Amino acid sequence: MDDASWEQIKSQYKLGQFIQGNVEFHAPFGIFLTLEAPHIKGLIKLPDFLDEGTMDPSLYPELGAMVGAVVVGYNESNRREIYLSAKPSVLHKALVPLKLPALMI
Repeated sequence: MDDASWEQIKSQYKLGQFIQGNVEFHAPFGIFLTLEAPHIKGLIKLPDFLDEGTMDPSLYPELGAMVGAVVVGYNESNRREIYLSAKPSVLHKALVPLKLPALMI
């Protein structure tokens, strides 16, 4: 993928952005999601599922299931993968932006 196309993908999938995709493939190290952009996959690695405890492949969402995740990085070496996190703390931060307390003046 050329530089301009890759930069366009990165602007479509910004760091910290909540996105959704369908589970396409289970790998021993995580799952791949189908995203709207052609030829681009989302990857949620095992450490990016849970805040605590151990995730293993037996807990993966089913193939075809819709999964929500947050963009946390890009695979710059192959320019075909967006790194995602589905940790509850990361999802919460992306979906509920922090606001100043109403009492602060």
